[in-house]
Amino acid sequence: MDTLRSLEEIFVKFSKPRIFRARELLLPDYVPEDLPHREKQILKLGSLLAPAMAGSRPSNIFIYGLPGTGKTAVTKYVLRKMLEKAGDRIQATYVNCRQNNTNYSVLFEICTQLGEKVPFTGLSLAELFKRMRRKIDSKASLVIVVLDEVDHLVKKNGDDLLYYLTRINLDLTRAKVSVIGVTNDLKFMEYLDARVKSSLCEEEIVFPPYTYEELEDILKKRAEQALNPGSYTEEAIRLCAAIAARQKGDCRLALDILLKAADLAELEGAPRIEENHVSRAYKELEKDVVVDLVKTMPLHAKLVLLSIIHLTKEKPKIIITGDVYRKYKDLCKKIGLDALTQRRVSDILSDLDTVGLISTKIVSLGRYGRTKRIKIAASEKAILEGIKEDPTVSTLLPFP
Repeated sequence: MDTLRSLEEIFVKFSKPRIFRARELLLPDYVPEDLPHREKQILKLGSLLAPAMAGSRPSNIFIYGLPGTGKTAVTKYVLRKMLEKAGDRIQATYVNCRQNNTNYSVLFEICTQLGEKVPFTGLSLAELFKRMRRKIDSKASLVIVVLDEVDHLVKKNGDDLLYYLTRINLDLTRAKVSVIGVTNDLKFMEYLDARVKSSLCEEEIVFPPYTYEELEDILKKRAEQALNPGSYTEEAIRLCAAIAARQKGDCRLALDILLKAADLAELEGAPRIEENHVSRAYKELEKDVVVDLVKTMPLHAKLVLLSIIHLTKEKPKIIITGDVYRKYKDLCKKIGLDALTQRRVSDILSDLDTVGLISTKIVSLGRYGRTKRIKIAASEKAILEGIKEDPTVSTLLPFP
C-alpha cells in the first residue's frame, strides 16, 4: 500500500508541475526552431544541399565533430526546412546507425521510410538493396540518405554498404541519391577504404565544441521555453554549462543535466532548481553514460580498459603504455584470444581518452624516450558494470 501511495504521489507531482512548462523541449529528439551558435554550419549545409531545389544532385557530405556539438540537430533542421519548400520532389531518410548497426537493419529502415514494405529479416542483402533501389527509382525525385553515427555501422560491418550507397546513382535512371554521413569519431576516416572516402567525403563540415558562454546562452534560451518562470536559478544554469564545457563542449550533456536536475526538483517538491540538483543530476547521468558506452565498446577496447583497472588495483606509482599492453596480452591469453599489436592498443588508448574514460599524459622517461601516463578518468564502478554485461570478459573482472 505504501508503494502504491508513493507511486500516486509521483504521478500527482508531474500532473501539476511547478518546474516544467514544456518538458518535451528538453528531450534528446527535440529540434528547436532556433539553433544559436550554429548559424555558420546551418548555412554551409544549406548551401551544399541547395542544388537539389533546382533538380540537381548535391554532393555527398560528411559531417563530423565531438558528441553534443549540434551535428544531428543541424542536419535535421536544414532537411526539415528544405522539405517544407521542396514538396515531394525531395525525400529524406534518417537512420541512426548506433541503434541500427547492421547493414540489413539500415537498409530495412531506408526502405520502410520510403514506403517499401520489406520483411524485418529473411532477405539477402543483395535482394534488400535491389528492392530499395527499385523503390527509389520508381519516380523522378532526389532521395537524401542520412546515416547518423555511421562509425558504429562501419566498425562492426565494414564499409561495403557505404560503397554501394555512394555508387547507387550509376544504376538509377529516374531518381538521384545523396548521402550524408555523420560521426562523433574524429578518426573515422581511417576506417574507410580510399574508394569510399573519395565518394562519401565530397564535401565536409566540421562542428567545433561549444564554448562555456555559448552553452550558457543556449541553456538560458531553452530554460525560458521549457521551464516555468522562477523555477530555476542562474547559478544552476551556469553550473550545467560549466560541467558541459569541461566535457569538451557537449551541449547534449548540458541539456540532459538540466532535464535531470528539473526532474529531481519536481519529484522533491522543491520550489526551484538549485545547484545541488545539478550536481546530483550529473553524478547520476555520468554513471548511466559510462555504463552504456562501455557496454557498446568492441571486445578489445573492453580488455584494454580492464587492463588499466587491474593495474590500478595493483597500485603502481605510474601506469604507462607498456604496462597496459603486457596486462592486456595476459588477459587475452586467459580467454584464448589473439592479442592486437602494441600500436593498435595505443590507438585504442587514444580512443578511450577521447571519450573520457581514461586520461593520458605524455611523460619523458629520460634516455628511454617518451610514453603515456594513464589514469582512469570515469567511475570505475560504472566501467565494471558495463564490462560485466559481456560474458566473454566478465570472468576477468577484478575483485577486492
